[in-house]
Amino acid sequence: MKIKFTKMHGAGNDFVVLDAIRQSIDFTPAQWQALADRRFGVGADQMLVIEKSQTPGVDFRYRIFNADGSEVEQCGNGARAFVKFVIEKGLTDKRAIRVETMSGVIEPTMQEDGRITVDMGAPILEPALVPFDASGLHPVQQGDDQLWLLEINSKALLFSTLSMGNPHAVQLVDDVDNAPVEQDGPAIENHQRFPKRVNAGFMQIIDRHHVKLRVFERGAGETLACGTGACAAVVAGIRRGLLDSPVAVSTRGGELSIAWDGGDAHVMLTGPAVTVFEGEIDI
Repeated sequence: MKIKFTKMHGAGNDFVVLDAIRQSIDFTPAQWQALADRRFGVGADQMLVIEKSQTPGVDFRYRIFNADGSEVEQCGNGARAFVKFVIEKGLTDKRAIRVETMSGVIEPTMQEDGRITVDMGAPILEPALVPFDASGLHPVQQGDDQLWLLEINSKALLFSTLSMGNPHAVQLVDDVDNAPVEQDGPAIENHQRFPKRVNAGFMQIIDRHHVKLRVFERGAGETLACGTGACAAVVAGIRRGLLDSPVAVSTRGGELSIAWDGGDAHVMLTGPAVTVFEGEIDI
């Protein structure tokens, strides 16, 4: 079965984008893994599937599969690639679209400068809804945030836990370039307190409007950028009283901009989306 695809990236977080409106897409986890394989397949952190939405007032349905074949709720960098794809392919003539995801409806908008802003909705802060099992733990208060002490590789580390449609655990580090991302990332991702696993964020604060960030993503490993991870990190930093909106987030693949006014306000993610190449592959 030959499948047409487009390879894209958002600040180095790379995707295989599949149009399931004009072709049939129904893969097993093993087939998703084969597609994501960087030696035997196309190679990607995530695969993005574009479908028609059956919900009134919503333009498209957006499905996300990690490199390990698991389907996940949200991907902020992918959302930017999504809107660039549907505009370039003539699937819509709108610059602002409404897109249905597993975690709700998001609203990405193509800006005049080519960057894309995504309304990511309000952060979810209740531990049980992240989901995070806080039973028996005593939070450490910092500003408006509650931090949780977890043992990771025989070290006691403090985390902010929240969801941006998918779960995140954010910690502060002094030097993100030398942070033990590859060592601690898997232990955080699979910690028993996170029943659906978690994305592990390592954030270094440069000043009140600038951070550096690395993210070990659930089901994908460390990626060059993580849109929801950038949103989660900035929300955590603002809640701790350490950051002020808007915040520039420097990742290994490029720069993202996050704005959040606190409380129930929606988080706005702005950044690039780039088409790399197109092709066809036998699955």
